[in-house]
Amino acid sequence: MQDLKAHILKAFDQRELLQQAEYREAVTTVMEYLDKGKLRVATSEVSGWEVHEWVKKAILMYFNIQPMQTWDLNPFEFYDKMLLKKDYAALGVRAVPHAVARYGAFLGRNVVLMPSYVNIGAYVDEDTMVDTWATVGSCAQIGKGVHLSGGVGIGGVLEPLQANPVIIEDGCFIGSRCIVVEGVIVEKEAVLGANVVLTQSTRIIDVTGSQPVEYKGRVPARSVVIPGSYTKEFPAGSYQVSCALIIGKRKESTDRKTSLNHTLREFNVSV
Repeated sequence: MQDLKAHILKAFDQRELLQQAEYREAVTTVMEYLDKGKLRVATSEVSGWEVHEWVKKAILMYFNIQPMQTWDLNPFEFYDKMLLKKDYAALGVRAVPHAVARYGAFLGRNVVLMPSYVNIGAYVDEDTMVDTWATVGSCAQIGKGVHLSGGVGIGGVLEPLQANPVIIEDGCFIGSRCIVVEGVIVEKEAVLGANVVLTQSTRIIDVTGSQPVEYKGRVPARSVVIPGSYTKEFPAGSYQVSCALIIGKRKESTDRKTSLNHTLREFNVSV
């Protein structure tokens, strides 16, 4: 793996090296490893999530070396550089028409893809549901047993290289039409109610105690979150600005489905 990394870093700084077979092979090997889940753009370490920029560099160079080609699926026509994933039965993935996942995205066993889109470099772990018209952006990391409800938008990122991908940890429930972008981390078993929008600048305010506690860029584990707003002063007057409110905590339970259903009822969360 270190040799592979060295080739990628060298070729990224000297793009003419991509004309040589060994460097092109290094790029295609990284893509194969990403597609099979042997390599990830980001990994969970003891100190937190670590992003591997060199892997993102390989993805960018893969676009450089891939030729454009036409696909005909009468009456549709597509013209692109990137292949699509195949052999869903062998992968243990249920893919409902018109689910689309690009080559270089990993899908774990028992993933269900409703009509949806998973982009290159993304990692979707086992037992996760990607519901109708949900999108998983490039390099996004989705954990085990996650539910991405209808119309959810998980942001993607390839550039700038130092930008972190969105990370949705194990057991999270992301409600309909939620948007999570700009490298926000949603920690284990959190619940986002419908229409929550999270960016790096979004104020995430825990209102469960006597005093508000504010977070940015991170939703604490098992938090139950709904859309909210706060008053902000502008030169033209006072206006409401969107935020996210933590209104409770999901109870720890070995039966995660029971825990989730109880949480949705207890806090009357729209999903």
